[in-house]
Amino acid sequence: MHNNFNFCYMKRFLLILIAMLTVLPIVAAEKSYTLTSPDGRVSATVNVGEKLTYSVGFDGKSILAPSQIALHLLDGEVLGEGDRLAQRKTASIDKVVVPQVYFRTQIADRYNELILSFREGYAVEFRAYDEGVVYRFRTARKEDYTVVNEVAEFRFAAPAKAWIAYNNLSAAKNDRYMTSFENTYTRCNLSEVDAKQLAFSPVLVECMGVKVCIAESDVEAYPGMFLCNPDGANALVGHFAPFPRRVVEGGHNKLQGIVRERESYIAKCKGKRTMPWRIILVTDQDRLLAANDMVYRLASPSRVEDPSWIVPGKVAWEWWNYWGVNGVDFVTGVNNPTYKAYIDFASKNKIKYVILDEGWAVKYANDLMQVVPEIDLAELVKYAKERGVDLILWAGYNAFNRDIEGICAHYSKMGIKGFKIDFMDRDDAAMVDFHYRVAEAAARHKMLVDFHGTYKPTGLNRTYPNVINFEAVFGLEQMKWSKPSVNLVEYDVTMPFIRMLAGPIDYTQGAMRNASKRNYRPVYREPMSQGTRCHQLAEYVVFFSPLSMLCDSPSQYEREPQCLNYISKIPTTWDETVVLDGKVGEYIVTARRSGNKWYVGALTSWTPREMTIDLTPILGTSGEFKAEVYKDGANAAERASDYRYENISIPADRKLSVKMAPGGGYAAIVSLR
Repeated sequence: MHNNFNFCYMKRFLLILIAMLTVLPIVAAEKSYTLTSPDGRVSATVNVGEKLTYSVGFDGKSILAPSQIALHLLDGEVLGEGDRLAQRKTASIDKVVVPQVYFRTQIADRYNELILSFREGYAVEFRAYDEGVVYRFRTARKEDYTVVNEVAEFRFAAPAKAWIAYNNLSAAKNDRYMTSFENTYTRCNLSEVDAKQLAFSPVLVECMGVKVCIAESDVEAYPGMFLCNPDGANALVGHFAPFPRRVVEGGHNKLQGIVRERESYIAKCKGKRTMPWRIILVTDQDRLLAANDMVYRLASPSRVEDPSWIVPGKVAWEWWNYWGVNGVDFVTGVNNPTYKAYIDFASKNKIKYVILDEGWAVKYANDLMQVVPEIDLAELVKYAKERGVDLILWAGYNAFNRDIEGICAHYSKMGIKGFKIDFMDRDDAAMVDFHYRVAEAAARHKMLVDFHGTYKPTGLNRTYPNVINFEAVFGLEQMKWSKPSVNLVEYDVTMPFIRMLAGPIDYTQGAMRNASKRNYRPVYREPMSQGTRCHQLAEYVVFFSPLSMLCDSPSQYEREPQCLNYISKIPTTWDETVVLDGKVGEYIVTARRSGNKWYVGALTSWTPREMTIDLTPILGTSGEFKAEVYKDGANAAERASDYRYENISIPADRKLSVKMAPGGGYAAIVSLR
């Protein structure tokens, strides 16, 4: 009887245990999976347990310590915590991406992949490239869901330093997420990043002699990622703007949407979708950052079936130079005679576009159908077309958002070729959606879009290649009002390694008034640049802008025919790009090819620099080459506009000796003899 009791007791215990196991979630012991890049230098280790974490290594060194990733949903569920692994897949991919409106004609896309699928209806996809590690969540659910927050940690394995571009909180008194995404970089220890500030990505970190750039791609129906360090750790964590609940018109000339209230969540999501890519680029060569393709190649492919109508080019632009045409018999400003002068200048110098910036539409009306009486757009379109020039219109966010389809249809029919849209100044999910709606509508009406006053590109220019440019850069317009303490020259040799890897920049270079460090001062109506004339010329090569502005006035350019000739003939998209040399915050040397010519641009900080540029990587060792050269003059350190133009033969060893003044530059056009 005693044995029978024990048997019954054990049987009952087993039945209870089985019942518990069918009700409670099964959390397996922590498992670890390692993924390496094709060249073996980069590694990612993914740990699946109570929390989902990843770490990153480079050349056998730990760079990122275990860092958590997760999605918190509105119903309390957390994807990435205590979940059950259902399947693991690996693959090796080697393909080619053919980009449109870009700085090379082919992108090698080689990576090793790990996809972890979980029973809770989601997967996490990791890829290891030679350039770094990327990951994203994918969901495959029957029901739609709401994301309250995303956990995206970047915990460094050793003390690190960072280049941080902070959100400008002074411009967002009522909403900390409102920013123009324009600021210079602060260099500091990672643990000393201001806990009260948000930084906008990309962000660059240096750890154990290795550069790590944190970025994102394919951000659609989701907010962009800020980065912060709330607790003084040796780490950065993602931070996301909540979805706006109440938005009112306001800000500059009532052009902006000011968020008065926000929801408790960041995004509403379809049951089946992919989340944005989180990117961790890793390199021991600074120069490799400045021509990196990762953001572009991870974006969704083009939704424009026939992109042949998308024509990049240069733009004669009036706002920076304050409609500064001299020697005419009319008062310049927002009127047809002034714009006809710009059109004549563009036509004469084979400049593709002229922009009508702020002022052509009635102020405060927020109605782009109301044109000021001084402007006859139909007449200007006709006048420009007869001279082989096309027009682009500036537009404020509020006015454009009121009637995206109607505005595109009306002005496309008139013959306007695109819009420069300004003052979005947010990247919450609602504003990201605005960018996609504009891109789609503009593409249907075969119109270009230049997003000014916007967040950094996250691949939209691949998905909709008619989105040809983005600002989100501390550009030359800042010199109209910035104090002499603002160091734009240093920014010019920092930004290409950080912001520019996200995508093209609407920096608006080309100043013919140039100032040394001691001579610079802000002048709103007759502005000047910091640095030398050749610094400005070289920026047309170093900076990637498919829609590239000529910021100065026609009168200024006509006084400088050599410089105008250089700017007029330089391409804005490229067949091939090679960054030959560079160090963040100090200098950069970029070479870009169009057809059978190479264009070389070099920039230095306020530190004068003598260096040797080796052209062997682009020219090889055979053949004879010549070059048109624009270099800093002997007196450029004091008189920044001083430069010399020369025609030279490229030495047989392919090495050029270059001397740059403080804030200087060097530009060359290289071709076969």
